[in-house]
Amino acid sequence: MGHLVTVATCALKQWALDYEQNTARIIESIKLAKQKGARVRVGSELEVCGYECYDHFLEQMLERILKDESLYDILIDVGMPVQHRGVPAEARSAWSMLMVPPIGYNCRVICLNGKILLIRPKMWLANDSNYFEMRHFTPWMKPRQYEEYHLPRRIQKLQGATHVIFGDAVISTPDTCIGVESCEELFTPDAPHTHMALDGVEIFTNSSGSHFTLRKLGLRLELIQEATRKNGGVYIYANQQGCGGDRLYFDASAMILLNGEVVAQSKQFSLNDVEVEVATIDLEEVRAYRSAISRSLQAAKSDAKYHRIETSFELSSEAGDLDLRHGPSPPMQPKIYSPEEEIALCASCYLWDYLRRCGAAGYLVPLSGGIDSCATAVLVFSMCRLVVENIKAGNKQVIADVKRLAKYSEKLPETPQELCNQIFHTVYMGMSKQSSKETRQRARDLADAIGAYHVNLDIDHVYEAQRNLIVNSLGFEPKFKVEGGSVAENLTLQNIQARSRMVTAYEFAQILPTVRGRPGGGGLLVLGSANVGESLRGYLTKYDCSSADINPIGSIDKSDLKRLIAWAEKEFELPCLHDFLTAVPTAELEPITETYVQSDEADMGMTYDELTVFGRLRKVHKLGPYGMFQRLVHEWGRDREDGPALEPRQIADKVKRFFHYYSINRHKMTTLTPSLHCNDYSPDDNRFDMRPFLYPPSYQGWAFKKIDEEVEKMEQMRRN
Repeated sequence: MGHLVTVATCALKQWALDYEQNTARIIESIKLAKQKGARVRVGSELEVCGYECYDHFLEQMLERILKDESLYDILIDVGMPVQHRGVPAEARSAWSMLMVPPIGYNCRVICLNGKILLIRPKMWLANDSNYFEMRHFTPWMKPRQYEEYHLPRRIQKLQGATHVIFGDAVISTPDTCIGVESCEELFTPDAPHTHMALDGVEIFTNSSGSHFTLRKLGLRLELIQEATRKNGGVYIYANQQGCGGDRLYFDASAMILLNGEVVAQSKQFSLNDVEVEVATIDLEEVRAYRSAISRSLQAAKSDAKYHRIETSFELSSEAGDLDLRHGPSPPMQPKIYSPEEEIALCASCYLWDYLRRCGAAGYLVPLSGGIDSCATAVLVFSMCRLVVENIKAGNKQVIADVKRLAKYSEKLPETPQELCNQIFHTVYMGMSKQSSKETRQRARDLADAIGAYHVNLDIDHVYEAQRNLIVNSLGFEPKFKVEGGSVAENLTLQNIQARSRMVTAYEFAQILPTVRGRPGGGGLLVLGSANVGESLRGYLTKYDCSSADINPIGSIDKSDLKRLIAWAEKEFELPCLHDFLTAVPTAELEPITETYVQSDEADMGMTYDELTVFGRLRKVHKLGPYGMFQRLVHEWGRDREDGPALEPRQIADKVKRFFHYYSINRHKMTTLTPSLHCNDYSPDDNRFDMRPFLYPPSYQGWAFKKIDEEVEKMEQMRRN
């Protein structure tokens, strides 16, 4: 009997509710895995329906996979929802199921040669941050237990049986043993793979729907490495990739590890619809490794006994061992990008997926001359760079999408600028008194450098028309603060400009394709450019240019955006980006005078770096005003990288200011433009931040009093 086993992991661009095409991609990946010599193929979580299908669990396609004889002779691990003890007697097309929570299960279906060997339900569900699995599924709370599952009639005919095993079991072949776990189970303290390893399982599969956040891949990799370093074994990790239909981007990086070392890794960011990675493993390496670590006694004593589903299907062969062309895969250094590269590549792939699937003619960004809208434009240019790279590499799907989106082009674009000019539009909307020559020039220079179709205009007449409504209707002439106006007057006049820009952006997004002779009649998608700090602080006008179709930078902080622009200046050869890095952030909504230029950080009363700290402590560390003050009085009470040490009263003032504005502006988050998810402290209450949007004043009053008491005690101690 042989020892060499070739296994495959997949990263597919599954789309919620796209059942037929999702199944087609699954079938393609199985065929590719077979072509590469794999005997096991592992796919991502809920890959049949797409992870982000939420309440839409209808019309599953497993029957097509089971009936396709070209998919025989490989062990197939497919993800789909299954309703146990509730499948209708008259199943409709394919394997049709209407999921009615809470009796549904998130399952792996293990198939071989047209038969189901095991339905393995997920035991620990993701139910935090942006995950709501327990809204749709029930966890299987019976470790190492199984039941009989009654198959739908159409599947019974294929199976040649009425029932199949459903539960926490493993697959035993003549040469090894395979165990299954799903996504969140890897992250739990008492992970199933440990118990499986103690019972002799040598190959573990993990099918995930793990979304992208900045700097997350390293943690994911560490957990998988630790799983096989402690236990020994082969770990096959599969993950979805691309935009699945919501705010999340699934960043693939499907991996195969042996005894803690990576032997295969798919791309983290790719425009390919189907990615398959294979590795050849020597099973004797698993056994030798286990004999050299402290596990044998625990394994002998363990009562974690799994039911083994026996199959005569062998993963290895003596002929395979003798084939010198296919030896064991050597260890490799895993690819982990810098945060700047992650932002650029993740946003590029997400924006391309969104654009090619939504039917729009392209994107439009209102360029302000500031770093936020600059970053959004640079991300679209990054997308164009990636698309052109794929055109040159002969990616058939990308080429087909480009031909459809750029219908008026006589040939395929050869440079990012050429593609950018066809599908990307920018508009600078100035005001004669508020807008500076510098911001106008920066916007024009950036548009020229990346090839965007640029419109330079002023909205004075629109602003004056709205302002005159107040004058003519109320007999009152509002003034800016610098002209002696009140706070209410100042905000009113700023908001007229901000909201006029939103209306203008959508107006031009609708008409520009027609003006340019673009066939098809589709409009442009408006991209937002409000960063996560501005949203946290509420430093934006409701229904201004923060209102858009999607926002690529909505959960990225200012510091990371600056790093992105500094990186892109060199990597993309865009020297004009340097001026954006040195410019003072300003909304340019108030008149510029010899002594006054509006500044974002001055308006907010805090820096963007401080906002990042507040955001992480608020969401990730779950701290309220009093707890945040207690934490920061130690961290900011000594010299910092971004400034000198602060007195307790200064820290108290900053914390109270943040929570005051965070609380009174929470209502703005209910209409926040959907943002590409890049950080776990996003304030978007539609998905990530489930806190109230109407806070009682007494909440702050009590917490602020406690802070003041602490400050008094600290100052008294110093005086004594």
